[in-house]
Amino acid sequence: MKTLIRNGHVLDTSSMSISGEQSVAIEDGVITYIGSSEQAEFCSGADLEIDAQGSFVLPGLIDAHVHMRLTTLDFRRLAKWSEVEFGIAMARMAGETLARGFTTVRDLGGDVSGLIRSIAKGMTPGPRIFHAGRMLSQTGGHGDVEGGARAVPQCACEMPHTAFGIIADGVDAVRKAARHNLRDGVDFIKVHVSGGVATPSDPLDSIQYTPEELRAVVQEASHRGTYVAAHAYSPESISMAVEAGVHCIEHGNLIDPSSASKLAEAEGVLVPTLVTYTAMQEYGERLGLPETNLRKNKVIADAGIDSLETARASGVVMGFGTDLVGETQTMQNREFAIRADVLSSVEILHSMYRVNPKLCRLEGKVGVVAEGAAGDIVIVDSNPLEDITVLADPIQNFSHILQAGRPVSRETSN
Repeated sequence: MKTLIRNGHVLDTSSMSISGEQSVAIEDGVITYIGSSEQAEFCSGADLEIDAQGSFVLPGLIDAHVHMRLTTLDFRRLAKWSEVEFGIAMARMAGETLARGFTTVRDLGGDVSGLIRSIAKGMTPGPRIFHAGRMLSQTGGHGDVEGGARAVPQCACEMPHTAFGIIADGVDAVRKAARHNLRDGVDFIKVHVSGGVATPSDPLDSIQYTPEELRAVVQEASHRGTYVAAHAYSPESISMAVEAGVHCIEHGNLIDPSSASKLAEAEGVLVPTLVTYTAMQEYGERLGLPETNLRKNKVIADAGIDSLETARASGVVMGFGTDLVGETQTMQNREFAIRADVLSSVEILHSMYRVNPKLCRLEGKVGVVAEGAAGDIVIVDSNPLEDITVLADPIQNFSHILQAGRPVSRETSN
């Protein structure tokens, strides 16, 4: 298929500047031309032509922290679902994500291999997914989600697991779990090193795993040419993870200048996810999130904006993520507006278009409108460099979304 976009103002994400009117040609899913409209005549015979005059042509949006497996915030209901129910809900979520303009996502935990195959085969619409597979957690950690009474393990080598994660304790066990995930074809490894909001048995300030366990996971990831990302809130857990070689810190709401400096010196990345805490405040009680979890969420939500300022002051590289669950996924684009309270439009766009492709190992393929890049395009009505909140409302402000040069159905957009 050949697609030609004429007369649009194109965002150059390398310089964060807007061009004069240009045309973009996409053939067989790849951008083959970008330049003056007059010289685009060789693209005659396009199957689809879009006149983008007065509009702004951007690369497809990229979310570096999603959970396609977490298809509802009602965790009691989630625990009872069959794989058929998961499949239907995950496919719907993938289509809705794409319809909001997110053509690439980084999935931070849960088995989504079937969803990836289904999208690749055209069985369901969805974004390109870079995935961690099952999350690694210690017993009683943020990834230990089973409720009720549980039998005492017969030995330390037991590794309970679900479609969401693997419970592994001790150096040998976490090494085995990491190798299992890598054998299954994950793109990177996800671990939990601090307490979390959504789980009942781990306080926010709890430190999870030990430096020795983390170093084992980091070593296994590095042997496969990839990295480890860690769920972490507290300064102590962030520092421990960075010192053990973890490359990417997820959330980091309680980061302080000392732990931020360590992350910056290690050339690591922080992926804040502020909108998810707003979402849990708005949806949590209605969907049955216990009062304990709601109190934890308030602590983390209140610290979110400060974490951006602390990280920026220390020179920490920041990516763009959302971490929304199930019903709250409809709020995905609001992350742009929340960050705008602290960060400039250029900083936010840099985090999404320059940092996220590196995290997804897709530099030059996504996050750019350039020859040889994927033909993933969002056309918006206003200049996002002047007002980043144009990206916060896709229904009102996005005229076209293209994936590999093909129009994305907007019927499932929320």
